[in-house]
Amino acid sequence: MSEQIRGKHWGRQMDGLMSEIARQATICKVRLLDPGVIDAVIRNDESVCGTSNPLSFKKLRDAMLMGFVVKGKSVDALGPVETEGLVTAIRERVKSHLGDQLGGPA
Repeated sequence: MSEQIRGKHWGRQMDGLMSEIARQATICKVRLLDPGVIDAVIRNDESVCGTSNPLSFKKLRDAMLMGFVVKGKSVDALGPVETEGLVTAIRERVKSHLGDQLGGPA
């Protein structure tokens, strides 16, 4: 498989997961980019939600955990530098689409 095709494959995988994470975080009103929030979600701590939606929170947590798996496999296939570039580009696209709904530095 060529480098370009592998890059597109892993880019699509991560893009789908990051879009799902952003969608579920928006539904639950979770400010993922604020300090400590990602760790709280992974610990299954729903107190970071701005609204109660247990099903959506479960989907958010599951997508986040799957994201770690996919990122690890992408690093194995593409290397850490290219993977980080893909993640950064997708993160910026999601952030520009959602504005400050996900929190983070001003």
